[in-house]
Amino acid sequence: MDAQSATTSPAGAIARLRALWGGSNEASVTRRLAGTIFVIRIVSAALAYLSQILLARWMGGPDYGVYVYVWTWVLLLGSMMDFGISASAQKIIPEYRTGGEHALLRGFLSGSRWMTFAVSAAMSLLLAGTVKGLSPWIDPDAIVPLYIGCLTLPAFVVANTQDGIARAHDWMRLGLMPQFIVRQSLIIGLTAGAIALGFHFGATAAMIACAAAVWIAMIGQMLVLNRRLGGHVEPGVKAYDFRGWLAVSLPILLVESFYLLLSYTDVLVLQQFRSSEEVGIYFAVVKTLALVSFVHYAMSATTAHRFAEYHALGDEARLSAYVAHAIQWTFWPSLAATVLLLALGKPLLWLFGPHFVAGYDIMFVAAVGLVVRSAIGPVERLLNMLGHQHICALAYALAFVMNAILCVVLVPRFGGHGAAAATSTSLAFETVLLFWIVRRRLGLHVLAFGRRGIRGADR
Repeated sequence: MDAQSATTSPAGAIARLRALWGGSNEASVTRRLAGTIFVIRIVSAALAYLSQILLARWMGGPDYGVYVYVWTWVLLLGSMMDFGISASAQKIIPEYRTGGEHALLRGFLSGSRWMTFAVSAAMSLLLAGTVKGLSPWIDPDAIVPLYIGCLTLPAFVVANTQDGIARAHDWMRLGLMPQFIVRQSLIIGLTAGAIALGFHFGATAAMIACAAAVWIAMIGQMLVLNRRLGGHVEPGVKAYDFRGWLAVSLPILLVESFYLLLSYTDVLVLQQFRSSEEVGIYFAVVKTLALVSFVHYAMSATTAHRFAEYHALGDEARLSAYVAHAIQWTFWPSLAATVLLLALGKPLLWLFGPHFVAGYDIMFVAAVGLVVRSAIGPVERLLNMLGHQHICALAYALAFVMNAILCVVLVPRFGGHGAAAATSTSLAFETVLLFWIVRRRLGLHVLAFGRRGIRGADR
């Protein structure tokens, strides 16, 4: 995509860098947006890493394990309660803009948020009732944190929805900074304040800080987003197509749900068979390797709505080149990040506490699946945006079932090593399935190396 041949002179190198990052074509814009997202996620990772280190040291192993268990449920359920609206916004908004359906666009920008808030609030009440009913069988130390987690969910869901709306307008900083920078900063500030004031700091106090941070960040993001949309979208009549939105979103929700289940099954199963302290060590390993997945996230967040736009315009050549570009910029940075993190793994884990270094071997097992998955780039977004979300959901469902079975078989005997092996095997299986599906449905060769191109069949 408008690639320039490089010269060996300094001027040629500078010109190449300017062409790489400063151009106005799709590749340059994508690199800048993905770079913005990646920088935000890196800063967020540093803040999240710092917050996890502080929480682990302040709470101690058992309380930290309880906190990890509850927060994992918040991440899992909160990411599913929006019915896939946060992802489908990147398909629906470009299609409304391209088709000139401004009334539906205005309705979606407000109605989607009210819908997800109402449903998530109702489901949170049901979940709180479930915790109450199951309390005799739940760890007593986890009951109050679970209630606080239920209180956190509505704000978490609305924040996800707003993230999707902002990214569909290329407002990457507005979409991501409230969740990944502001929220993490607030968690650190609130927890440090609680310690300074002499409060007992356990899992309950940590969840209170997280809940407050999520609500404050979401409300601030809402105010800024409403102002930006007011200057970007002309006022007028609003039309609401809730049935149409759900028809697009629910299949995508299936994909997202199975992906999230695949991502969090290891921690949830580990909690059932091993001590809270071992869960905390494994979670530290996962957090340390998170940088690798940030690359994939950055390209997915940047490219999804453009896949939908180029497909709606019928520009297959542009779509093909854009897919190839996204894959290359997913795999090679992911590989480099993996090598760096493995080299620095022991000192990074030591920051959580000396006993966390015991998880260093697990890093190598877990890293295999992440690298293999990055070799095909954000193809799940491509399938979702081009209307193949059902088959994509099936691929994720099969991978999740494999992961769940392998975790149940391996975790009781091998602990964190078994959880990492189960997840890496499932990610490799998922990668093969997605590669085959894209090849069959879209005629694309989507590996980071080898021949690529659209055959145009099976549309």
